[in-house]
Amino acid sequence: MPDRKRAILLTGRPGVGKTTVIRRLVELLGNRPLAGFYTAEIREAGQRVGFGAMTFSGKTGLLAHTALRSNYRVGRYRVDVAAFEKLVLPELARPCALLLIDEIGKMECFSARFVEAVRKVFERRQPLVATVAASGTGLIAEVRQRTDVELWTVTRENREKLPRQLAAWFERLGPAGEGELRHDDRNVS
Repeated sequence: MPDRKRAILLTGRPGVGKTTVIRRLVELLGNRPLAGFYTAEIREAGQRVGFGAMTFSGKTGLLAHTALRSNYRVGRYRVDVAAFEKLVLPELARPCALLLIDEIGKMECFSARFVEAVRKVFERRQPLVATVAASGTGLIAEVRQRTDVELWTVTRENREKLPRQLAAWFERLGPAGEGELRHDDRNVS
């Protein structure tokens, strides 16, 4: 029986284009009901100083910044867990045809509420495309090891064609998520 996986996790080196793949997928899907968020660098005077988060319902907020005061830290960035939760948690619960999460990474996983919300997404078998850190513990390792997901590695060589492949995968799920993937559809290299 063909795979009926309802989640694809995009992984790869930092800066390879995972967020760009998500944003181009959104463009290809047009007016379909989407929910979730993506992250973007915040730059000042040409230097990266933080990360913002934007939802697909049009809200924006701060994820991390060098000037924040916070006990949560990744490198030189301090994470605003409360602001992230306020922005993202309602978005993860919104009804949609496809949920997009950019990303399941160390900064996001400082939020125990985010971790629990992502686990609930998997329990309800919500069609999902998410980016996930290339390595990590906790939720990062947990989702990477799930047997009900496909893990696709984004590279400079395949990042331009991945949005179209993801859109085709989503279309095959059909309105009730009952489409089936053929083995050859999973070849992303």
